[in-house]
Amino acid sequence: MKNVFICDAIRTPVGRYGGGLASVRADDLAAVPISALMDRNKNIDWDAIDDVVYGCANQAGEDNRNVGRMASLLAGLSEKVPATTVNRLCGSGLNAIGIAANSIAVGEGELMIAGGVENMSRAPFVIGKGESPYDRGQQMYDTTMGWRFVNKKLEKQYGSDAMPRTAENLAEEMNISREDQDQFAFWSQSKAAAAIEAGYTAKEIAAVSILQRRGEPVIIENDEHPRQTNLEKMAALRPIFEGGTITAGNASGINDGAGAILIASEDAAAKHDLKPRARILGMAVAGVPPRTMGIGPVPASRKLLDRLGLSLDKMDILELNEAFAAQVLACTRTLGIADDDPRINPQGGAIAFGHPLGMSGVRLVTTAVNQLERTGGRYALCTMCIGVGQGIALVIERV
Repeated sequence: MKNVFICDAIRTPVGRYGGGLASVRADDLAAVPISALMDRNKNIDWDAIDDVVYGCANQAGEDNRNVGRMASLLAGLSEKVPATTVNRLCGSGLNAIGIAANSIAVGEGELMIAGGVENMSRAPFVIGKGESPYDRGQQMYDTTMGWRFVNKKLEKQYGSDAMPRTAENLAEEMNISREDQDQFAFWSQSKAAAAIEAGYTAKEIAAVSILQRRGEPVIIENDEHPRQTNLEKMAALRPIFEGGTITAGNASGINDGAGAILIASEDAAAKHDLKPRARILGMAVAGVPPRTMGIGPVPASRKLLDRLGLSLDKMDILELNEAFAAQVLACTRTLGIADDDPRINPQGGAIAFGHPLGMSGVRLVTTAVNQLERTGGRYALCTMCIGVGQGIALVIERV
């Protein structure tokens, strides 16, 4: 098996729902970080890219028809460079990185781009066709997130709980209090504010230029979702469900963004004068009950660490996607990690930065690479829960 290296990683800012990136098509947005990689790495023969693998969860609107291929062409890659799109819902971007790494590891490629995109602001409504020739009872669904066209048989077997409900299920089963959730969410926001103030996040962002009908382009260069708050304000927020604990303050956002990572074998890195920054050690996925999908990082992480012969104690950074504070706390407590372990999302997580579904895994890895370099750490575990009951994990090692 060949060694597989991350040689560069870049992302767009994460836009708030209906915010600065809402006017940008998903395929155009996905092209931005690819173009940034091309601008930053002048020594590469870009026709040598063996494949582009992009994650995207929706694929019901402008991200349809293989958004990875559309993005690669829009970014200026040759039509000779192939591309594909993978959908493992929230884990799509992380899965794209794993697929590209696996291809290189077994010798089926040398140089690849893996990334992810989601423009949730532009997710369309969809209408199903009638069940009979003259049926006029079509249903309309919002594709921004969650179930649509639910299979009744599957619903009877496993339910069709909305994402916040799955977090409530975990909070109830594991007795995770509203206070603990809000405290964790506030911690995420505080860490994000500190990272932004220190300039850490700016180093991983490629600005998005949005042309205007008149005047100069609008430049979006900062994450839009982080917000200043306090525990008193968070405690005053109304729960999503009557009597529940999940609120807009202790959950991730609905957001827009894209990211891309340049992945190479040792030979390709030398050939194209690239500096390896981190080694991808492996990826693992696991299934869990759909009604408690948020616990997915636990079996996925255990599976991967066992395979690699590593332990959680060896991890310097734990980038655990914050779909919900309750979900993160369910995972950390099950894994025996303290609620306030400093390794957990040191720059803040999705509660602060937002969660553009197909892009989030790429943001985790991009952030982890930069953090390992800045702190001198060795290992980072990047892990996410996935709708309909899955988890995904990936481990990188600084080189």
